[in-house]
Amino acid sequence: MEEGSKKVRKVFGQGFFHYAWVILVIGTLVVFGSLGLGRFGFSVLLPTMQSGLDMDNTQAGIMATSNLVGYLTLSVLGGALAARFGPRAVITAGLCIAGTTMIFTGLSDHFFSATIWRVLTGIGSGAANIPVVGLLTSWFTPRRRGLAAGVVVTGSSLGLIVAGPVVPMAISVFGPEGWRVCWYIFGGVTLGIAIMGFFLLRNRPSQMDLEPFGPDAGYSLDSSAAQALRWGNVYKSWALWHLGVVYTAFGFSYIIYLTFFVKYLITEGGYTVIGAGNLFMIMGWCSMLCGLIWGTLSDVIGRRMALVSVYCIHGVSFGLFALWPIPAGFIISAVLFGFSAWSIPAIMTATCGDVFGPRMAPAALGFVTLLFGIGQALGPGIAGAMADRTGSFSSAFVLASIVAFTGAVSALLLRSESTAARDF
Repeated sequence: MEEGSKKVRKVFGQGFFHYAWVILVIGTLVVFGSLGLGRFGFSVLLPTMQSGLDMDNTQAGIMATSNLVGYLTLSVLGGALAARFGPRAVITAGLCIAGTTMIFTGLSDHFFSATIWRVLTGIGSGAANIPVVGLLTSWFTPRRRGLAAGVVVTGSSLGLIVAGPVVPMAISVFGPEGWRVCWYIFGGVTLGIAIMGFFLLRNRPSQMDLEPFGPDAGYSLDSSAAQALRWGNVYKSWALWHLGVVYTAFGFSYIIYLTFFVKYLITEGGYTVIGAGNLFMIMGWCSMLCGLIWGTLSDVIGRRMALVSVYCIHGVSFGLFALWPIPAGFIISAVLFGFSAWSIPAIMTATCGDVFGPRMAPAALGFVTLLFGIGQALGPGIAGAMADRTGSFSSAFVLASIVAFTGAVSALLLRSESTAARDF
């Protein structure tokens, strides 16, 4: 047994070949399946789904909201389940639910049934996505969490890159039923990732007789002061509630932008389905390194200033999309958002690990994601209703811009991570 442990340490416990990198790759695929395909794939499919199911903009917004309500339901519970049963089991179960219900979404023949399956997909996505933070905080030391979180969120970028060209291609081959084929593909891929996760994920480095990856000498999960925290202290924390409010602004604003991005370009921007899909893909390519760059930058300049910077970029991006409705404005908006798209989730993941420690980080992130999810749940329905009332999505994108700048102000008022941590 001791000889086996030594071999594991020799292969996976040194330098770049640390098993933490395997965890990081699988974690990125988890985000790709649960969010990249399960949530953002819907944005590209929306115009043809609307036509196929005879939905107006308000119903489209309700369907988007239904997925987010499901995600919201598991945002807190998923973190708590991961802390109790381990991230591996919860992630695998969540991906199985998400993949199966994506397939059933493709089989839907009316608005009501599709909405039910979108709720269940959201539940599976939340169960899979939230526990990933437990893996990051367990496998990476504090000085590498921003980098790790930045890599994992690029799974969402992969979703944009894949969905952008795949959806128009499927529609050109299969016609009006192409959106159904896409859901079958997305669901099958997600189920494949679930199988990979089951065999390759490990909850803690100690299960392989390893230490967390990173330069922090003497760092130990067991020695972290956060392990002694009681759950009630976490949820009563003012720092946690403030983080949640900041995160809510992101949830409300970005989901309006992404949900109706393709729809707006086609109906009001003069784009074809292929052209809109290509710009969606370009945005995905631009976002590939955003989490890594901003997560690492937050390790250097601090989480607060990184959040303020990203929110300001988002505010400009959303405003341009509405107020400069020509190709140049659309492209600049997409590129700006792409270069900062998933930065806020990456920074929030690292911040929860900094303040609450490895064991409680999933629960803390789950709680702030609850508030983030409320913002997401409200955004699409309000935006769809505004579009039906005014005949344009422009006012909804202006609203998203205002909320993003409000998030910047709220982030500026955050205390430093070290100050917040002393409260526990």
